[in-house]
Amino acid sequence: MGQPVRSRSVYEQLLELPEHLVGEIVHGSLVTQPRPAARHARASSRLGAKLGGFDGGNAEGPGDWVNLDKPELHLGAHVLVPDLAGWRRERMPELPDVAAFELAPDWVCEVLSPSTDALDRADKLPIYASAGIAHAWLIDPIAQTLEVYQLESARWVLLGTFRDAARVRAKPFDALELELSALWAR
Repeated sequence: MGQPVRSRSVYEQLLELPEHLVGEIVHGSLVTQPRPAARHARASSRLGAKLGGFDGGNAEGPGDWVNLDKPELHLGAHVLVPDLAGWRRERMPELPDVAAFELAPDWVCEVLSPSTDALDRADKLPIYASAGIAHAWLIDPIAQTLEVYQLESARWVLLGTFRDAARVRAKPFDALELELSALWAR
């Protein structure tokens, strides 16, 4: 009788994914999706640029944040990759030289697409809440909306839904007036 075949761990499978796929581990299962489509990527990139003044590496703006595009977060048994995430400087004074972060961010942003909407809402938001992430934004570049959430008593509270060309001051970046039309521009 032969030796039993040892199965590869889910994390090993994640590490072996081709570069054209984004992989996450949600509730013990490997979830993959192709890299974002153009509208998705553009909205995420433009939002990251707009929030640049909050990043401590930029002389313009409050500078009390460390903001990253698509960081790999290890939140308990879950491995998630939000479109954007930010840590307050007092919690992360220096950017560690790591590939993945175990320190939960203070803010996450998911840019929704038809293929990720249910995963982002039904699976990832509750995981973010259980990790104690204080703020979450959901951006839908097709519907042209921004939903702003704040964690209160371990539950998400919707602070507001904004759309189209609204000018928004949204927690935790309410020192900045964000013109949403800049995210949707072609």
